[in-house]
Amino acid sequence: MKNIPLVDLRGQYAPLQEEVKEAISAVLDGMNLFLGENVFQLESDFAAFCNAKHAVGVGSGTDALYLGLRALGVGPGDEVITVPNTFIATVSAISMAGAKPVFVDIDAGTYLMDTSKIQAAITERTKALLPVHLYGQPVAMDKVRMLAKEHGLAVLEDACQAHGAEYRGARTGTLGDVAAYSFYYSKNIGAYGEGGVAVTDSRDIATQLQLLRNHGSSTRYQSVLYGMNSRLDEIQAAVLRIKLRHLERWNETRRALAAEYNRRLAGLPGVTTPVEAPDAKHVYHLYVIRVQERDELLEWLKRHGVHAGIHYPVPIHLQEACRDLEHREGDFPVAERVAKEIISLPIYPELTIEDLDYICQTIGDFFDDERTERPRAAAASEGGTGK
Repeated sequence: MKNIPLVDLRGQYAPLQEEVKEAISAVLDGMNLFLGENVFQLESDFAAFCNAKHAVGVGSGTDALYLGLRALGVGPGDEVITVPNTFIATVSAISMAGAKPVFVDIDAGTYLMDTSKIQAAITERTKALLPVHLYGQPVAMDKVRMLAKEHGLAVLEDACQAHGAEYRGARTGTLGDVAAYSFYYSKNIGAYGEGGVAVTDSRDIATQLQLLRNHGSSTRYQSVLYGMNSRLDEIQAAVLRIKLRHLERWNETRRALAAEYNRRLAGLPGVTTPVEAPDAKHVYHLYVIRVQERDELLEWLKRHGVHAGIHYPVPIHLQEACRDLEHREGDFPVAERVAKEIISLPIYPELTIEDLDYICQTIGDFFDDERTERPRAAAASEGGTGK
């Protein structure tokens, strides 16, 4: 039986290991560990990758979101509109900035922000819009930017899963006032620890971000505002500089693998494959299908050596952390329905066509009524092993 991981870190590391070890050794030899040559060069290179003017390295994607909000002037009493189908960090950042998260439901096809619902959510307290480019696909940003301009709102892109994604030929990072990226290890480009970056075309916003990540200081022991310690370290920057040179190729490989998944799963009763919007270039951080018998299929895949996942099983508005927002089940029905049906299948540049074919064949077998193992998988799931 095969053993196919959801993410293959060793597979990516193997061809890079000598270069990575040399780069890390050079950092340790010099012992300039923070805000040095590697960070500054990575910032320049990543800004160029996004076709943006400025990039500011920070400690994590969560920090990039939080500091992005701070740089946009979001604070207590403000409201920020986002979606419940995202990782908790999106909403944590809003709360940490002192603002109130306001949710709109998602589109049933792309699982991204339903931009037709934004207008009704805007109040006199709305300060910013926070679209999430989830799974590697950008939100339809024309409507977002139009409403932002009409109401005088800032736009922060949550691009933590969308390194290199495009909307109408423009890269994420240039579609709003500022964009937040994560370098979490499993991203299309990931560090060997924590890391993030905020990207903007505004010199003023970039200056604010640089101050905020370093205790509000540009001169040692002199702070002009309250900031925090969120400096991307030199070792992570050195690793990321190496990986950035491969990111375009890795993204194209992900897109090719997604196309193969689509072809092999096409027409399979019970499976909904991802929708790539006509104006979007999806970079497939995750390849997410929908099935009604989600938990049973997860158990089946696990029993056959395929490690799948769920991103994300509980919509944010139903999380215990958000109880003060007083939402209840039924408030955002599309996000709630999707959360019960989605499965993330393995997708990474090192995934072989042979393994992809095995995954698709295993899914096909699950839906084959002549198999006798499927009822046993369902019974096991009902017994609690799949949740």
